[in-house]
Amino acid sequence: MSNRVAIVGATGLVGQALLRILEERSFPIEKLIPLASERSAGQNIRFNGQDHEIQTLDDFNFENIDYSFFSAGASVSRNYAPKAANAGSVVIDNTSEFRYDDQIPLVIPEVNAHALKDFRKNNIIANPNCSTIQMLVALNPIHESAKIKSIHVSTYQSISGAGRSMLNEYDRQVLDQKYPQQEENHFAHNVTPQIGSFESNGYSLEEMKMVWETHKIFEDKNIEVNPTAVRVPVRYGHSEAIGIVTESHLSIGEVRALLSDSPGIQLMNDDQSYPMPIKEGDGTDDVYVGRIRADLNHSNGINLWVVADNIRKGAALNSIQIAEAIVESSY
Repeated sequence: MSNRVAIVGATGLVGQALLRILEERSFPIEKLIPLASERSAGQNIRFNGQDHEIQTLDDFNFENIDYSFFSAGASVSRNYAPKAANAGSVVIDNTSEFRYDDQIPLVIPEVNAHALKDFRKNNIIANPNCSTIQMLVALNPIHESAKIKSIHVSTYQSISGAGRSMLNEYDRQVLDQKYPQQEENHFAHNVTPQIGSFESNGYSLEEMKMVWETHKIFEDKNIEVNPTAVRVPVRYGHSEAIGIVTESHLSIGEVRALLSDSPGIQLMNDDQSYPMPIKEGDGTDDVYVGRIRADLNHSNGINLWVVADNIRKGAALNSIQIAEAIVESSY
């Protein structure tokens, strides 16, 4: 069965990745409609060897669209995703707009595909934050075996996570080779321990996303999640240093066995090897795990280093895997 598919935000980093991956994975598409802002209207996007004209969202009718991938910001999703869903299109939303709505499933197919069973109530499925996706793909096999009690995570997030405009600004700053210390959003040669606005508890929004989303996806609000989210001068690929404590003890060998048998995970060859964003986090589809070691201070503690492509696995691929799960199931 072929599908009619709309890509909202088709010219953005995630939108372009969606198009590439849909083509690479031969997702069954009868008709593709790229949607973007007025400044892109009338331009063509190449897909499956054919040109597809970009249309604007304002007057678009979603009635005959099977799947709508939204990746154009929370305000766009707020205004248009319910219209698409009410018209009968399955909305897979890449923004933060619906993630914390109890009536909307928040899904990582390798982790909680079962949450899709009731998605028809609203016809909207939320894609988690990129940093949450790679963390929970890596931790889920451990959680299923030994139940995680606490997670301490520090993220090292690439510039592409801030969008195309910030990536272009970063490239400009690198070429400029200047160090304007007072310049706002100075990413080059810098490390910024703030992603998103600060919440009333002193944590940034990006950090709290990891708390809220872990609780919802793992269906356990008792898991202690202590995050620090940092923007680093890397173009693509998020890295995470993760420390966990489990209810029951797992040896490092048992952890390696669990991870090596799990879909979507690439385990490094030994515990002194580690993935890096320049290689494993750019243009890749899996979550890479290395430097697995026992906590020095807790008998049930484990530390891991996790890397993934934040645009592909952290956004576009996860969305497409959700659509594939629906196509392949009876939901």
